[in-house]
Amino acid sequence: MLYRSLAIFLWLTIFLSCRQETGNIESLKEPSLDSLDYNEKFRPQFHFSPPTHWMNDPNGLVYNNGYYHLFYQYYPEDIVWGPMHWGHARSKDLLHWENRAIALYPDSLGYIFSGSAVVDKTNSTGFGTNENPPLVAMYTYHLDKGAKAGRHDFQTQGIAYSLDNGETWTKFEGNPVVPNSGIHDFRDPKVFWHEEMQKWVLILVAGDHAIFYQSDNLKNWQETGRFGKNAGAHGGVWECPDLFKLPVSNSDEAKWVLLISINPGGPNQGSATQYFIGDFDGKTFTPEHNDIRWVDFGRDNYAGITYNNEPNNERIFIGWMSNWDYGQQTPTTTWRSSMTVPRELSLEKIGEHVYLKNYPVSQFQTLTAEEKVVLTSVQDSIISFERSDFEGVEISFQLNLDGDSEIALGTENYKTIFGFKKETNEFYVDRSNSGQIDFADNFANPLITSPNITDKNNVKLKILVDRASIELFIDGGLVVLTNQVFPSSIYDQFFITEGIDAIENLKISTIKSVWHEE
Repeated sequence: MLYRSLAIFLWLTIFLSCRQETGNIESLKEPSLDSLDYNEKFRPQFHFSPPTHWMNDPNGLVYNNGYYHLFYQYYPEDIVWGPMHWGHARSKDLLHWENRAIALYPDSLGYIFSGSAVVDKTNSTGFGTNENPPLVAMYTYHLDKGAKAGRHDFQTQGIAYSLDNGETWTKFEGNPVVPNSGIHDFRDPKVFWHEEMQKWVLILVAGDHAIFYQSDNLKNWQETGRFGKNAGAHGGVWECPDLFKLPVSNSDEAKWVLLISINPGGPNQGSATQYFIGDFDGKTFTPEHNDIRWVDFGRDNYAGITYNNEPNNERIFIGWMSNWDYGQQTPTTTWRSSMTVPRELSLEKIGEHVYLKNYPVSQFQTLTAEEKVVLTSVQDSIISFERSDFEGVEISFQLNLDGDSEIALGTENYKTIFGFKKETNEFYVDRSNSGQIDFADNFANPLITSPNITDKNNVKLKILVDRASIELFIDGGLVVLTNQVFPSSIYDQFFITEGIDAIENLKISTIKSVWHEE
C-alpha cells in the first residue's frame, strides 16, 4: 500500500532548516504533494526512490523491532549532490516503504557521509538501557572547508544513537570517535558484532585499502589490520566496504565475503562493486583468490551494503541504482536516483572456486503471484504484451548457449539489447537505442562481461523491468547486469532476434506497483 497520508504529514513537518559547519542554510523546500503519488515520468514502481530531491548510497541498513530501516545519502535542496544528510525510510517486508523524517543533518564537524547502523543489544555504549537498547549509527563526517583548504584530515568518523527505533537521533558529544591522522579518503564505516571475539568490528576504507578496528563500546577503537593495497581493482578510490560470513551452498564450508565499491574503475566504466572471498580472523582479511570479481556487471549498481541484525539469518543487499559517470544527469525533474531490488546474497562452489551470487529476495514473488500478463500478439520473434503504467514486468526463461543468442526489451521504436557471443564467451548490453540517451555522453557505451556460468546448455534467466531500469539475473544471480533505461513509453515488447529455438519455459508476469496497490 502507499502510506500516502503518513508520508505527506511527515514530509510537511520536517525541520525548516538544517545546520552545516557555517551555520544555517536555506529553508528546506517542502516536497510537492504530487510527487508523493510516485507518478512522474521514469518514477520506479517497485524500487525505492526518494519522495523528492537527490539520493545516492544506501546507509545504515539494519533490522529492528519489526522494521527494515533504509537510510541513504540525501540532499534535500536539489536533485544533484550537495551537503549530505541521512534520509530515512522503513519497511516491514523490504517491498513497501514508508518515508520518514530526515535522520541526520550536517553540523559543525561536517556533512554526514555514508556509514552503517547496529542494534547495541547489550547497551555497551550506555546510550540506552538493557530493556531499550539503542540503535547506533556510525558515519563519516566530511568537513568541506577542510577539504577546500587542502587538508588531508577532513574526514572523521562519528556516531549517533536512537532510542525510538530510528525516528529521532542524538549525536554523541564525544565525536569524532575515530579521528584522522592525515588520510585523504578516510570514510564509509561498516560496523558489526563479532560473536566469537565478543567485540565490535569496524572496517573503513582509506583511498586504496581497507583498515580494520576493534572496540568494546563503539566509542573507543583500536586498529587491528589492513588489507588491499596489492589486491583487487584499483582504477579509482575504494568506498563503502562491507564484511560478513556466509555458508557455501551444498557444503559444510563457510567463507567471509568482503565488498568494496570503487569509483571509477568498474568493469564497464564508472563506478561498481567488487568482492573478495576469504577468511577474517577478527583482525584482518585474507583473500583466497587473486582474480578481480564483481557483484554486478551492469553500470547501475554501486555502493551496496547489507543488513545488520536480519531476522532470518539471510544476507540482504541493496545498492544505489546509478553510476557516478552520469548519476547527476539522468532525466528526472523533482527527484533523482533509486535503489536496486533488495537481493539475498549466497555462495556457490563451481569447480575449485567459490563465487558470490545475488538474487531478488524471496518475498519479491508476492508482487508477481498469479499476475500473468496478457499477450496481445506473438508474431515471428516479437512477443507483445499488455502492461499498465503502474506495473513492471518479470520475464523468466531458460536459454541454451550453444550458439550466439540475442534478446531485447522495448517498444516498436526503442529497445535495450542483451546478447551472448559464443566465440568470445561474452554477454553484452546495448543501450544505444534504449530511449533517451543524450543527457550524458557515455550513457550508451556498450557493456561486455565474461560470465562464470555453470551449465551453458541450461542457463536460467530472470529479467525485472521497471519504468526506467532492467535487472538481469543469469544462472540464479551468478552473473547480474543492472542498468537504467529512459524510454519515452513503457516497454511492452520482448524480442528474440537470435537463438529463438534455444529459449524454453518462457514466462511473463506483471509486477505490482508498491506505491499504487489498491
